[in-house]
Amino acid sequence: MHCFTGNISVLATIYRLVNRKSQVVLRDYKLRSYSLNSVSYHFLCEQKEDVDYSMIADLQNGNAFTRRRLAIYCMKDAYLPLKLLQKLMSIINYIEMARVTGVPLDYLLSRGQQVKVMSQILRKAKSLHFFLPVIDIVQADDTYEGATVIDPIRGFYNTPIATLDFASLYPSIMIAHNLCYTTLIRGSNATHNLSDSDFEVTPSNNRFVKSNIRRGLLPQVLEDLLNARKQAKNDLKNEKDPFRRMVLNGRQLALKISANSVYGFTGASVGKLPCLEISQSVTAYGRQMIDLTKSAVEEIYKEGYLDGKCPCNAQVIYGDTDSVMVKFGVKDVKAAMELGLHAATEVSKKFIPPIKLEFEKVYSPFLLINKKRYAGLYFTRPEKHDKIDCKGLETVRRDNCPLVSKVLSTCLEKMLLEGDATSALEHAKKVISDLLCNRIDISELIITKELTRSSNAYAAKQAHVVLAERMRERDSGSAPRLGDRVPYVIVAKGQKVPAYEKAEDPIYVLQNNIPIDTAYYLENQLAKPLARIFEPILGDKAESILTTGVHTLVRTVVQSKKSGLSQFFQKTERCLSCKSSLPKGVSDATCAHCKPNEGKVFITHLALMNAIENRFARLWTECQNCSGTMNEEVLCSA
Repeated sequence: MHCFTGNISVLATIYRLVNRKSQVVLRDYKLRSYSLNSVSYHFLCEQKEDVDYSMIADLQNGNAFTRRRLAIYCMKDAYLPLKLLQKLMSIINYIEMARVTGVPLDYLLSRGQQVKVMSQILRKAKSLHFFLPVIDIVQADDTYEGATVIDPIRGFYNTPIATLDFASLYPSIMIAHNLCYTTLIRGSNATHNLSDSDFEVTPSNNRFVKSNIRRGLLPQVLEDLLNARKQAKNDLKNEKDPFRRMVLNGRQLALKISANSVYGFTGASVGKLPCLEISQSVTAYGRQMIDLTKSAVEEIYKEGYLDGKCPCNAQVIYGDTDSVMVKFGVKDVKAAMELGLHAATEVSKKFIPPIKLEFEKVYSPFLLINKKRYAGLYFTRPEKHDKIDCKGLETVRRDNCPLVSKVLSTCLEKMLLEGDATSALEHAKKVISDLLCNRIDISELIITKELTRSSNAYAAKQAHVVLAERMRERDSGSAPRLGDRVPYVIVAKGQKVPAYEKAEDPIYVLQNNIPIDTAYYLENQLAKPLARIFEPILGDKAESILTTGVHTLVRTVVQSKKSGLSQFFQKTERCLSCKSSLPKGVSDATCAHCKPNEGKVFITHLALMNAIENRFARLWTECQNCSGTMNEEVLCSA
């Protein structure tokens, strides 16, 4: 009976997982839109049936064909979440996370990270016969210094840049230095009857008992997690069965996340078991190790080292939290990889196990823009690059319109893959010209922001919040709700009008032919991101080169049909040939002057009409394919 009840519970949780798929995607993936249509297209290249909510009643009350369309709409809404579950391996990953952390599957959906860490601590504490204290959760004002970021030597590097990474840095530090609640010493040494050799003083001036006196509980938890992950990764390499590979990959990801969460658990001031002495000691050791790595690499790898394999003194051009980037001065990727492997092995000897420096990748060429902002061709083997890797740039950020990501990606491809900075600059100028001349599709200009609070909760007015209120006044049924991402474009309303008043719903803009404020997009969306990637090449004048010049002079603004002088215009009949106005009351195709050539004019316009009809037929066929109605009326709400 117990087994049966447990199975029902698991099935019920999986059912909830299917129904709450939107929450799963929202938590695990960063997308511009979380509608079922957008998510399905992003992961599956499939979309929902295009049926507006206003059409549903008419489809239901129509004939068998219209009800079939409605049934397809409902069916797609049902099976797309199931296909997403399969594609994203959500059930497998969540089950493995539940197994690793020892919490019910439902907790992974409804609760945060702390319950997972707490569960593992409780499990280990029970086996060691420890009791955990129950403490009141109080907001603390204590803070501690975070990780080290070595100041970047900005520029565009044509020579390979090797990257050295610490494997599981923070968990390894906690294991190596025995950092735990059970090993922390507070107060004077005398009360604990300990000599100076029995404990270690961390760089943040905290004291922890050495492992030969007492092995900490947290290091044991972390050791188990890291060993289990190592085993899962080894099994994954040898496994051939696709399903077992998915399970093993889900398991090693769950183990990785769990190990990395322990440090954050100790540093959470509003948490179950906060201990800032542990978290500040971890980051202090991390800073010390990054500085030591930089010093060691630059001291060891001097010009002529390793029988001349080092052509010049090595230089660490950037370092962040758990990695350093090294310029060895070699010309090819293979030589950089050899020196990177050698450096990882040599420098690792200076650290206490299991702290280990690993060589992971080489960037060549490499564009270092600023702290946490860089891009380069990513090599893990010397023969061919794996991908273009971008960090912190607008190509991977969601707070800009898609046009920014698209143009930056193309420019980076031209700079990094083709090695042609001139071509990249010309492409950027062409996109700016197209933008100012209204040749960019509106879908490329949509900005999305999450609606997290009501308008009253914001100190200053926000564009997406003001728009959501406006949309609610127009139609409360389709207006964005709290938690939704609100799409909007910036429309032309005058120079002194604030941006939050110029935000508008893209569909409303299309329906009412409202012009776009292209100058806003150039100044506030494109200019600075483009200037950042071109600055290492063009210098401080990068932004002025991009935003001034011939390519920015021509502008065409499409005015609304419902504003300005257009409301006073009158329709007049004109000659099809010479376009002259025809007298009032005359409805002929041509004027008296062109009447003798009426046959030729007719043939010319007939050929033009045939070409237009042919294009329409091709587009109509695409519409029929999309709706699956090759022999029936196309019912489309677009």
